[in-house]
Amino acid sequence: MTRLCVLHPGAMGSSIAAALGEAGHQVYWLAAGRSDATRRRAARSGALPLANETDLVGFDAVVSVCPPDAALAVADAVIAMGFTGIFVDANAVAPATARAIGDAVASAGCAFIDGGIIGPPAWQPGTTRLYLSGPDADIVAGWFAGSALQARAIGAEVGAASALKMCYAAFTKGSSALLLGVRALAEAEGVQQELLAEWDLSQPGLAARLPRPPARLQRKAGVSWARCGRSRRRSSLGGYLEAFTGPLRISISASRSSRMNPTPTSRRCSGR
Repeated sequence: MTRLCVLHPGAMGSSIAAALGEAGHQVYWLAAGRSDATRRRAARSGALPLANETDLVGFDAVVSVCPPDAALAVADAVIAMGFTGIFVDANAVAPATARAIGDAVASAGCAFIDGGIIGPPAWQPGTTRLYLSGPDADIVAGWFAGSALQARAIGAEVGAASALKMCYAAFTKGSSALLLGVRALAEAEGVQQELLAEWDLSQPGLAARLPRPPARLQRKAGVSWARCGRSRRRSSLGGYLEAFTGPLRISISASRSSRMNPTPTSRRCSGR
C-alpha cells in the first residue's frame, strides 16, 4: 500500500486526499499549526494527521496543492525535511515555474511530477481532471484508479501539465473577460438589450455563459487563500488576457468619452 501525504487539505487538496484514500492508499496530511477549518476538511477526506514533519522521510510521495505563490517555497521546505520520494506539484503555476520546482526537487534526489487540475474539487466523478507530466506520470496517474478524480498522464516532459492548465485557463478566463467587455461596450452604446436578444437568436446558450457581474467577482476576489497570486504566477496568461481585452477597453473608453464630450461635428449633425 502506497503511503502518501497531501500537504495542505484545502478545498481542492482535501478532495484529492479523499480520492487517493478511495483508491486504497494510506493518506496523511501535515497537521501542525493548522486551523480548525483545515482539520474539518481533512477529517472529511479521511486523511490521517501527521504531527511530525520529519516523518515525511519515509513516505512514498507527497502531493502539493497550495497557493501558486507558495509552491516553490513548499517544495524547498519538503526537500529540507529530507524527503526523497516522488514530489507531485499540482499547483496552478506557469510552466517555467513548474520546471524551476522540478529542477530544485530533482537536485535533492526526488522524482518530480508536474500536475495541472481542471475542474472543481473532485467530490463527484466525472467533474475534475488531474493532468500529469514527468518521467513517472503513468505511475502517479495509476494511484487514482477507481476514484472520483480522473488522472491522466500526458507525457514525460515536465511543464506540459502546467502548460495545459494555463492554456485552458486562458480560454475560460479570456472568453469570460471578452464577453464582459463586449457587454460593457454594448451598454456604453445603449444597445445591451438588443445585443442580448440577438445572441438569443443567433448564438443560443451564449447568454447563459455570461460571467457574474463584475461587482460580485470583485467581492469574491479575496475569499480563497488558494487563489491569491494566481494571475501573478501565470504572467504569460496575463499577457493573453490583455491581448483579448485591451483593445476592447479602449473602445469602451472612447465610446464613453465621445458621449460625454461630443465633437463639433457630432454637435452639428445632431442640430446642436
